[in-house]
Formats: sequence, structure tokens, C-alpha cells
Amino acid sequence: MTKRKSVVERLLEKREQAQLGGGPEKIAMQHAKGKLTARERIEILLDDNSFEEYGLYVEHRSHDFGMERSNTTGDGVVTGYGKIHGRPVMVYSQDFTVLGGSLSETNAEKICKIMDKARDMKIPVIGINDSGGARIQEGVKSLSGYGEIFQRNVDLSGVVPQVSLIMGPCAGGAVYSPALTDFTFMVDNSSYMFVTGPDVVKTVTNEDITKEDLGGSKIHAKKTGVSDGSFPDDVTALTQMRTLMSFLPLSNLEQAPCLATHDKVDRMDYSLNDLVPSNPNLGYNMHDLIDKIIDEGDFFEIKKQYAKNIIVGFGRIGGKTIGIVANQPMHLAGCLDVAASMKAARFIRFCDAFNIPIVSLVDVPGFMPGKDQEYGGIIKHGAKLLYAYAEATVPKVTVITRKAYGGAYIVMGSKHLRGDVNYAWANTEIAVMGSKGAAEIIFRKDINDARAMQEHIENYSHEFASPMAAANRGFIDEIIRPQNTRWRIWNSLTLLERKKQEKPWKKHDNLPL
Repeated sequence: MTKRKSVVERLLEKREQAQLGGGPEKIAMQHAKGKLTARERIEILLDDNSFEEYGLYVEHRSHDFGMERSNTTGDGVVTGYGKIHGRPVMVYSQDFTVLGGSLSETNAEKICKIMDKARDMKIPVIGINDSGGARIQEGVKSLSGYGEIFQRNVDLSGVVPQVSLIMGPCAGGAVYSPALTDFTFMVDNSSYMFVTGPDVVKTVTNEDITKEDLGGSKIHAKKTGVSDGSFPDDVTALTQMRTLMSFLPLSNLEQAPCLATHDKVDRMDYSLNDLVPSNPNLGYNMHDLIDKIIDEGDFFEIKKQYAKNIIVGFGRIGGKTIGIVANQPMHLAGCLDVAASMKAARFIRFCDAFNIPIVSLVDVPGFMPGKDQEYGGIIKHGAKLLYAYAEATVPKVTVITRKAYGGAYIVMGSKHLRGDVNYAWANTEIAVMGSKGAAEIIFRKDINDARAMQEHIENYSHEFASPMAAANRGFIDEIIRPQNTRWRIWNSLTLLERKKQEKPWKKHDNLPL
């Protein structure tokens, strides 16, 4: 009679099988593509020895198309709990070595269980995506799994931070879960996202296109804005996620962690007095200002390669996380266009949902003119940015560094959208438009008299465009020296820590989508 294995023996055997995923050959293939395995990724992402796995022994229940002969412990996804910098997170990591990481009914159940735990424990969810999509052998059962995940993405939105890492294929219905999360990051040359792949595109449109050109990391980081950033390899992506999580709270019920810093909050930087060129037509790099006002120049930029005319990202002042929104004069003169408006609006709404104060650094000549922008819906998309600022109840501090014209002045964290503290540097202009353009419209009869026109421009600049005009109306709280910008912001944020703004009850808002 054959001796039966003990429970412990079977347990150890199953654990060993799970650790190997699809087996040594599949792991070697994964490594040959420059990709880590699902478990290797978790090991890098989380603190040492902090991972506790859930659902290790789960196997699929399908018996169609010979699937009973392809049953692997864990069923293609590693799920569980761990810590990043000592703080808890829930994580799932799809295992491409097991049936291409395809989503099955049981595979989806594992993911949904940790999402439910994240909801109940109020901690973030990080999803590592590397999957061939829905498991076709299961038909609608695997599709239903996507639906269950999507519903939880929506339920968790604004409750706990959700981060997606695309570290392999992500196609069809699979792309919508990352799109529903707060941040999505990709890896160069090994990850891609699209609703329909190159073969379908070829069949339907007769267009030849590669996976990389259709939905690679560079396309989504630079052109579509679907990705919040791309990294050269798996290790860099995972270590950068650890950095990102250090800026974020665990949930909407908490504040972001405060980190110790040796950078004094009352530090002055006299180089800022020379940051803005005397020639108003010359650009300057707004990153220089950001780096000099935040702690130790530590800035985590979001969508760095997309809509470069506006900068968004996380920094700290006095060890406390702030969200920074800044016009970038080096690109399109810092104008607001469709892409910039959507980029900033999305970021502002995240900060507001998770109690992160918003610091706006403003140098904006207006909204981008032109047929392409109008046809692209700049009215609707610009309204999204306006809406995000007006809706936000977290502390809002704004600094105008050179100019703020027209509707763009209002939109960029102005006092009229309940900006809490609004500063301006001494030589700024705040007006409907630049002094030259305004004078040429008002005094068009003198358009050919250079001396008279120059006098009109100077008078308009002095009387209407000076920050004193806005300060006289209370639209600017103080006109400050550039060197004092850091400690002025810090003082304001310290005052605003107790801010609590009540809003009228509503089921939900109706954002101009």
C-alpha cells in the first residue's frame, strides 16, 4: 500500500511549486526578456521579510479544453500584505510564467480579496500587471473577474491610494483597472498597454504598427498621458514606487508621513532674486524654483514627459508632503492647453482626496490659442482645471512669479477660487493681458506714435498690471521677495493645518468630463 504524504509534506510540496511559478524554463524566459518574476518584484518593492502571502494554495477550477492538466499552485498571481518604509500596503503581482499571467475566475478572486482588505484596513493597493489578459478557456467567468476588480477600483478611489505598475503586456479589458487607479507607471521596452493589439488594428484598419508604437511606455508617457512615468528597468521602477509611497498617506483618513529633515524651514535663497529674466520674453526653468523651496531638492515629478508646459509632483517643506502645480515658462511659455489642464486637474483632485496641501507656482500668459485647441475642447478641459482648484478644500497657497493673465490667472489657484494665501513677487503682472497688448487695444488711435504708445504701456503696467492693484483689492495677500518664498509658504501651511472647509451636501459632483 502506497504511503500517503502527511499534511506537512503536502504543504511543503505546494509551497515549493508555488515558489517556482511556471517552472525553471518559464522563469529563464522571463529573465531573458529583462523582466523579473512576480515574486522577485515583490521582494524588491517591499521591506525585507515583510511580505505575508494570501491565497498561496489557490488553484483554478476549470476543466474545459484540458485545463485540468494545467493547474498551478497560486494560479498566476501572487497576492498579500507587506510594508514599505515600515508602513503597510496590500500588493498583487501577476505571474507571466503561469499561463501568461492570464486572469481567471479564481485569480481575480485573489486580487479582489486583497482589495477588500485594503478597504477595510484603509491601506494602499499596489498592483503589478504582467498578463496576457482574460483566460479565454474560461470565457465569461474570467471576464466577470475584470468587472469585479473594476468595481473595487471605483469603490477604493479617493479612499486609499491605488498604484499600478505595468511590467509586461496589459491589453484589452485589462487596461481599465490601471486607468482607474491613481497612478500608472510603465517599464521601457518590456511593457505596453492598448485596448486592441496590432493584429486587430491590421485586420480592421489595414494599418501595420508594432506593439511599442501602438502602446509602449514612451507613447503613453509622452503622447497619451496614460502613464504617469516610465522607467528603464524593473528594479528602477520598483525602487521608485517605494519613493512615491513615502510621500503618500495610507488613506483619506490620515495625513502623509512627516519625515525628519536638516533643511531649515526659514532658509532664504538669494539666487531666486535673479531667477526671472528682466526680458519678459525670455523663459526660465521653473524646476529651479521648485528645487530651491522644497526640502533638499527632493521632488517626485508626475507625468514628467507629458504636457511639459505644466509641472506637477510631490515635494516636502519642513518634512511634510505638498503637491506642487507649476507653470513651466520653458515650454509653450507656460500656457495652459488641453493636455496641461487635464494633467494638473487630475493631480489636484488626488491631492485634495488625500489631504495633501497644494502649492501653485504661477507664471502663465493665458490659455493656448488656436484652432487645434478649440477643436480639442480647451473650453471643457480648461474647466476641469478650474473645477479641481475650486473644489479642493485642502490648504492652497499660490505664488505668482512673473505674470498671470486673463482666465488663466483665475484658474491657477487664485483667491477667487478660494485660494487660502496668495503671494506675488514684486515685479509680477496680473491683468487681463500683457500691458503692451492692452495698451494697443485701448489706445489704438496712437498705434503709430511710438513715444505715446510706450507711455501708455508704462501707465497701464503701473496702474493696472502691478501686483499692487491686485493687493489693493485683497486678491494678493502679500507682495514678497523671491528669497523669502520657502519660509513664507511654510508659515502659511503651518497656519492652515487646522483648516476645515464645509461644503454643501451632495450625492456627488458633476465634473465637466
